Amino acid sequence: MTTRLVLGCGSFGYSLYEDLGGYPGELLVVTDDESRVEALREESIPATLGDCADPETVAAAVAEDDRPVESVIVAGTDAAVNRRATTAAREVYPDAMVLAYVPIEADEEMSDAIERLADRVVRPEAAVTERIIEPTRQDGLRIRQLRRVLREVEGTLAVVMHDNPDPDAIASAVALSAIAETAGCDAEAIYYGDITHQENLALVNLLEFDLVNLDPDDDLSGYGGFALVDHSRPGVNDQLPPDTNVDIVIDHHPPREPVEARFVDLRSDVGATSTLLVDYLRRLGVRPSTAVATGLLYGIRVDTKNFSREVVADDFEAAAYLLPYVDDATLERVESPSVSVDIIETIGRAIRNRRVEGPVLTSCVGRLRSRDALAQAADRLLDMEGISTTLVYGIQEGTIYASARTRGADLDVGETLREAFSQIGEAGGHADMAGAQIPLGLLGSVEEDSDEELREIIEDVINDRFFETLRARPHWSATELFDDGVEGLGLPVGTGTSDDE
Repeated sequence: MTTRLVLGCGSFGYSLYEDLGGYPGELLVVTDDESRVEALREESIPATLGDCADPETVAAAVAEDDRPVESVIVAGTDAAVNRRATTAAREVYPDAMVLAYVPIEADEEMSDAIERLADRVVRPEAAVTERIIEPTRQDGLRIRQLRRVLREVEGTLAVVMHDNPDPDAIASAVALSAIAETAGCDAEAIYYGDITHQENLALVNLLEFDLVNLDPDDDLSGYGGFALVDHSRPGVNDQLPPDTNVDIVIDHHPPREPVEARFVDLRSDVGATSTLLVDYLRRLGVRPSTAVATGLLYGIRVDTKNFSREVVADDFEAAAYLLPYVDDATLERVESPSVSVDIIETIGRAIRNRRVEGPVLTSCVGRLRSRDALAQAADRLLDMEGISTTLVYGIQEGTIYASARTRGADLDVGETLREAFSQIGEAGGHADMAGAQIPLGLLGSVEEDSDEELREIIEDVINDRFFETLRARPHWSATELFDDGVEGLGLPVGTGTSDDE
């Protein structure tokens, strides 16, 4: 663990301690002011009474623990003492970053001497201005609020991903857990459902992420607080009780309803929740581990489709910040895992069962082993000639799951799915990628039918609602788009049977 050493304890230095204490590492203070030493010790800040300008005293402050000193802050009120303290800091810790305060009464010679010795200096007028302005900035307020909420959590914080989490949710949960630890808050990254996508499994296994997989009936009373990442409401796309009191919500998806939590950060103007977590790491001065950095970069790349979808400058800046800490070899292995037989079979069924109207393709794949296969099938079918929108759906454990994609079309597929299915289930997402979950029970006793009959009933309901919504959208010329059928595009309408289990 590294050490931040503060020499002197004037009003400037004392005002820094609360902020410095929130950063990782040990904070130590050396001052000749006995009352300051007692006050700091009452606040659990290690303080040594002594001459902060004496090299031997400065060296002895951390000598017992033999910890590396990362930075030294010279923060006394006397210009001459600060000059000698800066000299001592530079002598004892030549590799540390030295920040020195230049009191207002310092003459030009003294000021220049301190500036030559220190890496950076702070002058009273600049310090006062920054101290007044910084807390009023949105980013500064957000960071302070997050840190305060983390410190107030009593017990372990459950950082909850959405069900069957993707790389963005996984990396965000792990990163927030790491940030919580720096604030003295124990945290666990948890999820419901399964991680079955081969790349997601590779991400967790190769980076050795410690995730907790819960069942719906697991007891949650052992957690002292809850944070949601990459989604914003308990009980919606996770299996928390809907009335769970949430402490923190961090998400980049636009919410359908008001979000309630002690700390809420919803920024739909970035491409990934991982981008928001990188912003916290940078502003809090928390250096990401190799595993966390690699996961965050992969989360950004996946959610922005390698920086080609809904990407903004913040996403590029976050990726650039992470690059020095990323394990390129592991990232390459994550991106090139073997594909399971289940995935290939699902994609094959999606191709055989496709129905095409104009540039829109839908496909019911029947019963699912892996929900992740739907997203992969929707992506793959989007590559077919003449297709700009896909909707692939299937059944698992009494629920219809759907995944939609679109490109190069004047269509918000997230809003389309919400309009089509929100009355019978949950739906939403981005303009170019979205999903839906519909309880099968809403369609009656169809589960008692054969697989073939079940698939036909589901196809009728899903396709009718989806295409009806498309035709109603004002920017789509429904008559021209669909009346010509598919012959004009040279694409057949799939009528093949399903290989459902």
